[in-house]
Amino acid sequence: MKILVAPLNWGLGHASRCIPLVQRFLDEGHEVILGGDGESLTLLRKHFPKLRYVYLAPLNLHYSKGQRQVWAMLKALPQLFFWALKDHAILKAILREEPIDQIISDNRFGLYVNQQSAISNQPCETVYITHQLHIMLPRGWKWAESIASRIHARVYTRFNKVWVPDYEDIDKSLAGELSHTKNVQCTMYNIQYIGPLSRFPSNPLTTNPITQYDIVAVLSGLEPHRTMLEQEIIARYSNQQSPSVLIVQGLMSRPNTRIKRGNITIVPYMNDAELVPALLGAKHIIVRSGYSTIMDLAALGLLDSKIENHKSKIELIPTPGQPEQEYLAAFWAQKTAAK
Repeated sequence: MKILVAPLNWGLGHASRCIPLVQRFLDEGHEVILGGDGESLTLLRKHFPKLRYVYLAPLNLHYSKGQRQVWAMLKALPQLFFWALKDHAILKAILREEPIDQIISDNRFGLYVNQQSAISNQPCETVYITHQLHIMLPRGWKWAESIASRIHARVYTRFNKVWVPDYEDIDKSLAGELSHTKNVQCTMYNIQYIGPLSRFPSNPLTTNPITQYDIVAVLSGLEPHRTMLEQEIIARYSNQQSPSVLIVQGLMSRPNTRIKRGNITIVPYMNDAELVPALLGAKHIIVRSGYSTIMDLAALGLLDSKIENHKSKIELIPTPGQPEQEYLAAFWAQKTAAK
């Protein structure tokens, strides 16, 4: 089969969780085309430099500097709408040029095949990946969560299948209420729980930890909060002779050069072979509480008892005003405290 894999460019999480899917498709002998824009497409291209790729509609969103993002997101709704239309138009142009058997869209709303259009004459299955069947909104907007979840359902019902990268059993779930919904209309759709997706190895005990860095901070997400967290970490540790700090900026498009500032080492990005040993050897890890990060930490055993004494060293910092990350940070704080 010829498969197009296209993640949303909103931080690096959507792209990173597509990496194991791409590798699985390649191992099965399928032809894979990468699609997307920005840093997320750059991440996929660095992992799979020999694969063909196509540019899709760019999405350049920014958060506000404050603690609340409601108005920033409301103002971004027209941009999201026209971005999805552009994505759909580009997809139609691609399908006119060549047949594609399956499209894997990680939260790219426009990558569906309209059954009423001419391109539907070519058999093409569309799959939508999301871990948010239940949309969470900020305090004061909880009344609208059901409405938001229904709107999201209107998006993914355009696709043939919905893949949820989590466990269907909510007691084993990594995303908790996010990946489950009590809305009967939403649960009627072709939703399949495919289990967590992580680019990291599932057996980290075979990897030798590197203890060069006491603290490892891995950054991602939209600006300006990615930069603001980086500056906060530098300020927190810059006046200390120790511990040794590694900051991975999550900037895939920058030259991969290291900057030393006393006890702090800053790198734009790390490949998995470098990052996994650093995480396993760190005494303290600082990350955003995005779901893809949660899946990566779980794969390495850092959120449970697979690796002794690791569960207490994770500092999950939600992006201000992002209810999903605020929920996950609280969910995992409660979950690890109960163990």
